[in-house]
Amino acid sequence: MNNSITGHTIRFLLLALFQVILFNHINFLGYINPYVYIIFIFFYPIKNNRPLFIFLSFLMGLTIDMFSDTGGIHAAASVCIAYARPVFLKFAFGTMYEHNTVKFNNTDFGAKLVYIALLTLLHHIIMFSLEIFSISRILLVFQKTLFSGIFTILMITLLSIIFSRKS
Repeated sequence: MNNSITGHTIRFLLLALFQVILFNHINFLGYINPYVYIIFIFFYPIKNNRPLFIFLSFLMGLTIDMFSDTGGIHAAASVCIAYARPVFLKFAFGTMYEHNTVKFNNTDFGAKLVYIALLTLLHHIIMFSLEIFSISRILLVFQKTLFSGIFTILMITLLSIIFSRKS
């Protein structure tokens, strides 16, 4: 138990640190940024305490907001995807999720990619809608969501392949 808490704490701190120091400063073509800190929410263990998980997701988003001066948009988007995660897990993994046998390292790549893509796009559409907050600029919201979403999905997929532990 202590080992798992230590692992989650280190993952939380490293993802927040890399997001703030490295990934927030990638500004490709003026509006494409990867938001890889959400990998913490994606791969957090399924069987753990749900209210604690939603609180940690809020804390992760709030940490990014504090260092990025973004006024709570990351916290709001993080809490939304943390709350919606069971629906996306059930959609992507089906009976494996219902029987609590989802092990992210042993799942099918296609199912994992669908799960990552859907949650990333939901996170980005919420975040950019709150950032721009104008119905007249909805095309800009979709443009930023699409391009940053694709870049984030590629980065998260690459990171999950690099750091996966095969058993």
